[in-house]
This record gives sequence, structure tokens and C-alpha cells, in this order.
Amino acid sequence: MGIPKGRDRLRRNNMAWTLLILAILLEVCGTTCLKLSRGFTEIVPSVLMFVFYGACFTTFAFAVRKIEVSTAYAIWCGCGVAFIGIIGCVFFKESASAMKIIGLLLVVLGVAALKISDRTAQ
Repeated sequence: MGIPKGRDRLRRNNMAWTLLILAILLEVCGTTCLKLSRGFTEIVPSVLMFVFYGACFTTFAFAVRKIEVSTAYAIWCGCGVAFIGIIGCVFFKESASAMKIIGLLLVVLGVAALKISDRTAQ
């Protein structure tokens, strides 16, 4: 006796969303290493950047097998932008103007809307 088909499909969808989250985190790590590489003059962050981006695109490729590519890409980009914006302000002491904060909040709201729209379409 196997897993019921509905439950198996739900598990595969959950795995796809987990992979998308992992791809976002790997992209953020890669972009952070890009900043730390100081224009590829620092070897360790430069190498790590390629490792993180390679792993990011690999996991993203598996995620879009089950998630619509337009939804997955928008969420991947939007979350990446939001996280990098926060990391830039907190760790790299980049400016944190009201306009930047509003823009990041709008990105997060847009990502939430995409996630909600994906659920209602199923």
C-alpha cells in the first residue's frame, strides 16, 4: 500500500517550495560573496560566489519542475532583492532611506500576492 496520490502530489509541491526557498538563500549567499569578493580580488569569496550561484540555479531548476516559472522567478527575484537590501543596510552599512524601505516592503507584498495567487489558481 503506497502513499495516496493527493498526499504524494502535496509532498512534491512542498518539496518544490522548499527547493525554491533554498535557491533564494543560496542566491543571497552568492550575492553577498560577490560583494565580499571586492571585484574578484578576494579569492575565497570569489570561489564561494560561483559555488553558491551554481547550487542556486540547480535547485531553482528543480523547483520550477512543479512551480510555474513566472511565479517561481518573481518570488526568487523579489525575495533575493529584499534580503540583499536588508543585508546591505545591516552588514554593509548601506543607506536605509524611507524610499528604500518602502520599496522593499512593496517587493515583499508583491511576493506575497504572487504566492496567494498561485494557491488560488490550483
